Amino acid sequence: MQTDIDPRSLIGRKAFDRNGTKIGTVDEVYLDDATGTPEWAAVRTGLFGRDAFVPLEPSEMVGDALHVPFERSLIKDAPDFGVGRHLSPEQELQLYHHYGLDVTLPSEFRHPPASGSGSGRDFGRLAGGEG
Repeated sequence: MQTDIDPRSLIGRKAFDRNGTKIGTVDEVYLDDATGTPEWAAVRTGLFGRDAFVPLEPSEMVGDALHVPFERSLIKDAPDFGVGRHLSPEQELQLYHHYGLDVTLPSEFRHPPASGSGSGRDFGRLAGGEG
């Protein structure tokens, strides 16, 4: 995705799958705590639907809409972690695997930290207009 886009500007945008079928509306954007890079979007999938996490890379903005290069059914079947919380590294891995995306992990993910402390790579959310 374009790196110069303000993640706050994604909130409220319509999201479409690879076939141009509307998925829903971007509800929240999740940033990598270590880098501040927008990594995931939670898309509200219907009036009473849930939020489905979609990867922002390799998604792209086309006009004023987010286009996600996956089928709607795959997106709707993504693991449901709820919104409003950090995504843990384990949850992020589940999402990468769900979408069949290759992820090269830093060494601290390949071997658990000896101290038992967190890796610092949780994914925080950027809710509508909040920082």
